[in-house]
Amino acid sequence: MLGVGASAGADEPPIPLAFHETFDAPFDASRFLTPIPNKNTAVRDGALWTHGASGGKYPPMVYLPVQGTDLTLTFRYRHLGDGGWLWFFVDGDDGFGSVDHMLRVKLLRDGVQLQVDSHSLDANHPLRQKTDRPADPVSHAYRLNEFFPVEKVDLSGPAWREVKLVFRGESVAVSLDGATWTRTLERPCFNAAKRKLLWMQNGGEAGLEIDDIHITPTQP
Repeated sequence: MLGVGASAGADEPPIPLAFHETFDAPFDASRFLTPIPNKNTAVRDGALWTHGASGGKYPPMVYLPVQGTDLTLTFRYRHLGDGGWLWFFVDGDDGFGSVDHMLRVKLLRDGVQLQVDSHSLDANHPLRQKTDRPADPVSHAYRLNEFFPVEKVDLSGPAWREVKLVFRGESVAVSLDGATWTRTLERPCFNAAKRKLLWMQNGGEAGLEIDDIHITPTQP
């Protein structure tokens, strides 16, 4: 742990403003929103290992609370088997009083796809593609889905990959393994407070490993 931000509420623990987790002993599971260990996820050999199926609609997930607006997020991951994928979500304020997905980085085995989730009070907004999804019960805002094309990158092997996101104002720079793949997007929704990170992991029985999660304020 590098530092701790302000309290999240009278009955909630402080949320880390700057955070570094290498999953070496001692490991503090209380920093995560997901109970660890559980039937799918455990810390082993200095990494966070998630395998199998959740039994529900979505693959197993791990949640981590964060705090801040201009944040730099990095982590490493690797597949231990063939197939599967990893979706990394950044959740934040929706601009109308609730928290929802802001950005999705879909790390497939043959490419990367980005998705921006912004919000509007307009039920007829042209980016409201999933019209069967109701408005948020708190903010009454509708989720807008902006899907970007899959960009081909060979992620089929078992090597460790490093993912980095740098949020600064209305922009985010996303990179994979340094200069192997990089993209920068600008959207007004990125200039909102970040609240949670989510790793949705489809790694089969062999599973996925995540390591070296590093969260810091973005430098000017």
